[in-house]
Amino acid sequence: MIEYVRSHLGAKLFLSYVAIILVGLVVLAAASQFALPASFNRHMLGMPGAQGSGMGPGMGMGLGRQGAAGSGLGSQLYVDYRAGFNDAMMVAALAALLVALALSVFFSRSVTSPVQTISHASQRIADGHYDERVQVRGSDELSQLASRFNRMAERLDQVETLRRRLIGDVSHELRTPLTAIQGSMEGLMDGVVPATNETFQQLHAEADRLNRLVDDLQELSRVEARAYPLNLQPVDLAALVGKVAKGLASQAASRRISLTVQMPDHLPRPLADEDRLVQVLTNLTANGLQYTPEGGAVTIAAKSGDRDIQVSVRDSGIGIPPEHVSHVFDRFYRVDKSRSRQAGGGSGIGLTIARALIEAHRGRIWAESEGEGKGSVFTFTLPIAS
Repeated sequence: MIEYVRSHLGAKLFLSYVAIILVGLVVLAAASQFALPASFNRHMLGMPGAQGSGMGPGMGMGLGRQGAAGSGLGSQLYVDYRAGFNDAMMVAALAALLVALALSVFFSRSVTSPVQTISHASQRIADGHYDERVQVRGSDELSQLASRFNRMAERLDQVETLRRRLIGDVSHELRTPLTAIQGSMEGLMDGVVPATNETFQQLHAEADRLNRLVDDLQELSRVEARAYPLNLQPVDLAALVGKVAKGLASQAASRRISLTVQMPDHLPRPLADEDRLVQVLTNLTANGLQYTPEGGAVTIAAKSGDRDIQVSVRDSGIGIPPEHVSHVFDRFYRVDKSRSRQAGGGSGIGLTIARALIEAHRGRIWAESEGEGKGSVFTFTLPIAS
């Protein structure tokens, strides 16, 4: 019995209600018995004609100070009155106890039923059924718990969907260079493919591409898990942007793309990790150069706000359709599904890494585009160093 009570919330609630009911009955009985003599005296002395007929305490109609029966009619009346009162109390207490027990059972079930429903749903989610939800009724604490449980289940469902998609994307990205390497090696062994420098360079390029993808995946894992230190300090943003632009100048020149920097004078210093900020700027600028045709332009600009600095990388490239703008920071997401990584030159997670790094700096990052062929703008914010 004790073990059953310990392991069932409904039994605990029911026993707590019963304990409250019993304590209430005991208090009611004790208080009534204590107040009964004084109440009897008051009502008997207040009877019409009691004083005029001489029927007072001295005539045996009342009780002593201690409530003890004296002699005469008053004592017998008190005994009969008390017996009748106790009988009425017993009937009333029994009726109240039955009604209270029935109500306690009802209210216990009203509490335990939603809890049992949530417990069953949580077990279903633990078994892998992430589409499980509970019905929300009302707006009390249990309903709020059910609502939060549904939000948690929805988040778990999204995480599971992202996990499955990540596995599929990684498998696809790894399969392409591995297939190329395997095919070339089989051709070399069968004598179909000549053992020339061109063949070996192609194999080396595929192996290098595979190595870069693995490095990017490791970097993404560390960034999203926050498994890296951030050396936050005031940085000279203008010098940092100039360093990034100088590093990518040869790439821009080879494609005849104009790479310019627009930085206002006396720009406040943002609070950031210099190395990580260079990584973000390099990813965004290289992405702009990658998708800008020859003769286009890429511009890095910055402006100061009240509490943060806004940095943007604008290009005159292929642009982003409106339905794809919110997904460009997703892992391996490609606006043009027919474009290969080899042709695009990236692993598809540079923007994902950039978003994770900016959010680690307590900033925001977003993309904007007016549509295909109209270029795009990638903007992020950094807090100003106090």
